[in-house]
Amino acid sequence: MRTGVITQKVGMTRLFLEDGRHVPVTVLKLDGCQVVATRTKEKDGYTAVQLGSGFAKAKRLTKADRGRFAKAEVEPRKKLAEFRVDEKSMLEVGDLLKADHFVPGQKVDVTGVTIGRGFTGAMKRWNFRGLEASHGVSISHRSLGGTGGRQDPGKTFKNKKMHGHYGDENITTQNLEVAKVDVERGLIMIRGAVPGSKGGWVMIRDAVKKPHKDSPMPASVTKREAKAAPAAEAPAEKTEG
Repeated sequence: MRTGVITQKVGMTRLFLEDGRHVPVTVLKLDGCQVVATRTKEKDGYTAVQLGSGFAKAKRLTKADRGRFAKAEVEPRKKLAEFRVDEKSMLEVGDLLKADHFVPGQKVDVTGVTIGRGFTGAMKRWNFRGLEASHGVSISHRSLGGTGGRQDPGKTFKNKKMHGHYGDENITTQNLEVAKVDVERGLIMIRGAVPGSKGGWVMIRDAVKKPHKDSPMPASVTKREAKAAPAAEAPAEKTEG
């Protein structure tokens, strides 16, 4: 099991195929997606990597967060997320993930927060058909109808589909297809729609139901450059006299 990545939704566009057909895609951007911390079985009881994405100002972070990023020797990040991985797919702190972590044609599971629509009626929220337009129905054409609250059962059951807050939920869409990747610009283009609004954070993982065999293992990353050891100071020359 490989790690996923944190992306930011740019918007939607379309790609033209060789035969002239066009494919609608959602463009997701990798904004400095880097390994900030790791979880090991010996210390934490499970194996995972914590990724950070987006660049934040140090003055807007808490003292604890500043210490966490300083310990990892990485720039402060806006968004943090943890991904469970196998021991053979563990990465090192400081590794920078690239867009070709996923390959075109691969199926992925995408998680994001849906667009909030506030308080809505049952027709918009649950796709109810509403009441009749005639035959004595007046004013209440878009109402949801009865809710089962007479003598039997004498109450309205919990989780009844009714009007209320719609959207702003964390959901996962499975088996979406990667249409194209742009490594230089750090873009991943997913065929079709992806949950979330423009600028929202979106998590991409390998599809659980349809794994891909040609994905780079353990990941497509750019390693952090090793710091050069400080040069030894030359001994001072002795002066005669």
